[in-house]
Amino acid sequence: MDLTGKITMAHGSGGRATNELIQKVFAHAFDNPVLDAMEDAAVVQGCEKIAVTTDSFVVDPIEFPGGDIGRLAVCGTVNDLLMRGATPKYLTCGCILQEGLEIATLERVVASLADAAREAGVQIVAGDTKVVGGAGGLMINTAGVGFVDSSLQISASNCQPGDVLIASGHLGDHHATILSKRMGIENTIKSDLAPLGDMVQRLLQEGIQVHCLRDITRGGLGTVVKELAEASNVTMALQESQLPVAAQVRDFCGLMGLDPLYMGNEGKLLAVVAAKDASRALELIKQSTYGADAAIIGQVTDEQAGMAYVETAIGGKRMLDILFGEGLPRIC
Repeated sequence: MDLTGKITMAHGSGGRATNELIQKVFAHAFDNPVLDAMEDAAVVQGCEKIAVTTDSFVVDPIEFPGGDIGRLAVCGTVNDLLMRGATPKYLTCGCILQEGLEIATLERVVASLADAAREAGVQIVAGDTKVVGGAGGLMINTAGVGFVDSSLQISASNCQPGDVLIASGHLGDHHATILSKRMGIENTIKSDLAPLGDMVQRLLQEGIQVHCLRDITRGGLGTVVKELAEASNVTMALQESQLPVAAQVRDFCGLMGLDPLYMGNEGKLLAVVAAKDASRALELIKQSTYGADAAIIGQVTDEQAGMAYVETAIGGKRMLDILFGEGLPRIC
């Protein structure tokens, strides 16, 4: 069978064309003993306490500077597990292929997905493909399972007055990349797309008192801190002068009328840690893969339950709320 053309409805028939596609594209890239058995369900080793998450990815374009929808699917799911202190172990991968998708494009995305899974230390143990009509697009759903140490209590409701807020790097890179690509704007901005396992594991292994972790994705940092303030009944106070934003992204925001606080990332986290551990936590994040631009950006106070604000450069307070409406474009 020729796999150099485009996806057709025959690839979703469940017959020979489907089998050829699965074997030559997916099974070849995701090769591991569990998946190779091709059973109706994967049977894997477990533990006493697990974290489970699922996510769907519909980003357009499916390939962009710094990554693609395949790497995005792995990083997005793995990072969700990490934010609860879990060690990611297993992923499932469901691909919805639109008729007309170039098979060469699919192979690049699948190879990228497999590379990201290896980097993140997870096995893809089950999957599915479906073919639908359309204009050559691709959508991916992933589910993830991670193992959690029974002693860990990392939660959005655990933030405490006195805690320190650390952002692991520049804000808005992924959002600016996707919007630039969609609008044909030429620049050198690249997505921050990354798995954050090394960063999280350093914090946990060094005994940092981590109260909460959140990946800064859709809705941006502004939405994240407001949600955490409400979940923990505390105030989240940011310092505008400390927010890490790359110069080119800041200029892009000025040109487009965007706010970095409400722009999404796919390789950044917010860590809420005990004040006594803040300096060491920052050091560990900076030493980790993808954490070089980390910064302490604020603190948790007891001013008013559920309030979040940023102290501006001129000393005012700008109240933050959850993003209203749709943050354009769809970034994941």
